[in-house]
Amino acid sequence: MRRPRRNRKSSVIRDMVRENEVTLNDLIFPLFVMEGQKLKSEVSAMPGIFRFSPDTLMKEIEACMKLGLRTFALFPNIEESLKDKYAQESHNKSGLYLKTIREIKSNFPELCLMTDVAMDPYSSDGHDGIVENGIILNDETLKVLGRMALAQAEAGADIIGPSDMMDGRIGFLRNTLDGSGFTDVAIMAYTAKYASAFYGPFRDALNSAPKLGDKKTYQMDPANQKEAMVEARLDYAEGADFLMVKPALAYLDIIKLLHDNFDIPIAAYNVSGEYAMVKAAAQNGWLDGQKAMEESLLSIKRAGAQIILSYFAKEFALSHKM
Repeated sequence: MRRPRRNRKSSVIRDMVRENEVTLNDLIFPLFVMEGQKLKSEVSAMPGIFRFSPDTLMKEIEACMKLGLRTFALFPNIEESLKDKYAQESHNKSGLYLKTIREIKSNFPELCLMTDVAMDPYSSDGHDGIVENGIILNDETLKVLGRMALAQAEAGADIIGPSDMMDGRIGFLRNTLDGSGFTDVAIMAYTAKYASAFYGPFRDALNSAPKLGDKKTYQMDPANQKEAMVEARLDYAEGADFLMVKPALAYLDIIKLLHDNFDIPIAAYNVSGEYAMVKAAAQNGWLDGQKAMEESLLSIKRAGAQIILSYFAKEFALSHKM
């Protein structure tokens, strides 16, 4: 008689037959930068996650690298006075974001830095595209994204992450980067980015929520699965190096779908709302936060994500420190 429990009878055997495991190599740690000096401000809905001024950010990165984290995704908290309709601050070489990228790569040339290509942190409208009469202009937005991506590549970005969901942006950005000699800068496409309720804490962290309307004309309908394949085929054909699903936990089926159908790495973003839910429940004593973190990350890996962007990355590294 076959008895599967024989392979569970001790921790040694369970470890030996384990099919999936999350390691530090799988994780990207998102970080928030803001203007100022000697500042560190906790995001209220994300306990343990902070906005850093550039000087304190360098100390945070150094501490994370000592724990074994080597890849980071940087997001800017831009002052309201610098925002405008065309997100011009996004390609200001003297601005907060590009200066910080240069400083990070100067201090830590060995790390891998992923940057964010989207208008919303810099837009007075709070949208990922140029807004005219309540409509998001697709092709006009691509030109802004191209200037932004090129500026980030020049500053030292290793991977750019277009999170805007404009049609054709991967091919446009690939051509822009290649045409300027940045053929080695990778693109992690936010391929299946859904119009999700789980982004709230992130938008608070960056003060980047839409001023009017929502993002449903460009982010995907949570009801749709086949549409993710359409987006993935386009991003793959246009030159993406990675395909990302966002959010992760409510879209494990989409991660599996892309993993089973494409031969490039699949990434998933374990987003702010997913992090906040676990933290809130743990603080109330409703579940074991450590175990919930481990299980959540493992489920994303098991579904097929080779790369996981997660606010749990540092906590995971601390708990796995040898």
